[in-house]
Amino acid sequence: MSLIGDGLEKAVQKAFTRPAPKNAGPQMRYLVRQLGGTKPVARLLRISQRTVERYVKDQIKKPRPGLAARLDREVKKRWQPQIRAKAKAKAASTDGIVIDTRARLGYTAPIGSTDQDRIRHLTIALPPVYAARLFDAQEQGAGDARLQDITAEALKEVYFQDGGRRAGSLEEVRFTDIEHLEFDL
Repeated sequence: MSLIGDGLEKAVQKAFTRPAPKNAGPQMRYLVRQLGGTKPVARLLRISQRTVERYVKDQIKKPRPGLAARLDREVKKRWQPQIRAKAKAKAASTDGIVIDTRARLGYTAPIGSTDQDRIRHLTIALPPVYAARLFDAQEQGAGDARLQDITAEALKEVYFQDGGRRAGSLEEVRFTDIEHLEFDL
């Protein structure tokens, strides 16, 4: 995944009402139930079907670090799909999304303005329209560059132009060198 995609995913995971399974056995059993058998789970995690069966029966308790990370990621990706959908729909329709970032921001504007890029730390509430665009792009498999463009466009409207009250001649905002990025619903 990407930096922005991972940030959106973590924000949605904060809406979970119950914690996802943490140990390998329960995680493997959950994936077997979700995917309908040990063979699809084995293909998904790139391990043998027999290894999956041994995790399900608690014959193996501690996975290798790489497998543990893949297992955790796949469980969280599928955990509480209805809660996940409701959180995204609420952010996209009424609440919007809050972004907390420390990155290099600059802009293209007419000659004579101070458009020098600089590191800024911003915590800004983005309107629901941009939350919807970010989630839609993420679901369609957009790369980090596309998600970064949408975020830059949102920062242009909300931070630089203040909803159309200033900097009307601003052409483009550059959002680069991201040091920190966190989203909250």
